[in-house]
Formats: sequence, C-alpha cells, structure tokens
Amino acid sequence: MTSAPAPTTDRRRQRHLAKRATIVAEAWTLAQRDGLAAISLRDLADQVGLRQPSLYAYFDSKLALYDTMFADGNRQLIDVVSKLPERDDPHAALIEFVEELTRFAAADTVRHQLLFQRTIPGFEPSTESYAVAEEFYDIGQQRLAAAGVEDPGDVDLFTAVVSGLTHQQVANDPGGDRWVRLSGQAVAMYLAEVARTRTTPAPSRKPRAEQLTKQPTTRRTPT
Repeated sequence: MTSAPAPTTDRRRQRHLAKRATIVAEAWTLAQRDGLAAISLRDLADQVGLRQPSLYAYFDSKLALYDTMFADGNRQLIDVVSKLPERDDPHAALIEFVEELTRFAAADTVRHQLLFQRTIPGFEPSTESYAVAEEFYDIGQQRLAAAGVEDPGDVDLFTAVVSGLTHQQVANDPGGDRWVRLSGQAVAMYLAEVARTRTTPAPSRKPRAEQLTKQPTTRRTPT
C-alpha cells in the first residue's frame, strides 16, 4: 500500500508552483514592455526576487519559459471562449466566437505573437503545452460542427479567415475593434460560400473537340 505524501512535501510543491505562476505573470509584463524575444532572464529574476541562477530551478532555459507561457496563453483563451453564452442560433454563436477571438488577439499583441505566429527562433511547444492549444482547437471545431461545418477543407478555410481577421487587427488597430466589427460579415460570407459549394455540383470535364471527332486508331496485330 502506497503511503500518502508528507504534508511538508505538498506545501513545498505548492510554493514551487505558486512561484512559477508569479514568474510567468512577470514574464508577460516584461514581454509587453520590451517585446517577446527581448525578455531578459536577469531582469525577470530581479522582478520576482530571485538571483538569476535560482531562476533555473523553475525553468531550465528561456525556451522552457516560453513553453509555459504558450500553455498559459492558451488557457487564458480557453477561459475567455468558455464564458461565451449559449446561443440557439449556431451561426450567431460562431460569429460571437470569432469576434471574441479577434478581441483576444487585439488585447495583447505579444500573447498573440507567441500563440499564433512564429516569432521566437527555435521555439516549438512541448507535447504537454500543445495539448492545451488542441483543447482550444476542439472547442472551435465543436462550434463549427454545430453550424454544420465539418469538412476538413472548410475547417482549414475557417482558420484562414480567422487568422486574417486577428492578424489584421493586431497589425493595424491593436486595442481597437476595426476587424472585430468585420467579423460578423466575414463569417456570414464564409458560411454562405460553404453552403454554396455544397449545393453546386462540380463542373464535369467536357471532352475536347478532337476527342469527339477523331476515329479510334486500329492497332495492327504483329504477324
């Protein structure tokens, strides 16, 4: 029979996790001030009351810090979209979902860069952190399925539409709502196109004129 962990061990782990959370929160603050790639581990250690070597007890590299920030940013996104109210109209719910994604992107440019743009050379999220991103992706697929969109190609097109809206918002109107206000129109156009391609049969390929008139060639049998 396995004995329960000692209370002292539990408290030590809780303190460790709490300190990690503090470090991540301060890392976001520094990223917003200096830029995502310019986070200084020395400055970060100073801000959280540690010496720089002690920081490695929590993150063994700067890429490990980015990995934890990646998971944290996706958890923030999941929290935001999970609070959206239920709608009887799945199309209206999908529009609201995209509007919220665009607002989320505009609210924090560096977070958007880490989650959706490859701005850090050499950074690839770990399996554990990417699983959080996939959890968000599953929420999006559920919204699409409720609106009648399940074809993989249509899903890919949806991600392209949303990426365009969010990237434009971040690049050209950070903190504003210019592309948030266009989200409803963009989603309506997307859904109309998906519906149109379902009902329009693919054009048949007509044979060329010479194929219609040319007589088949008789192949001689070798003697």
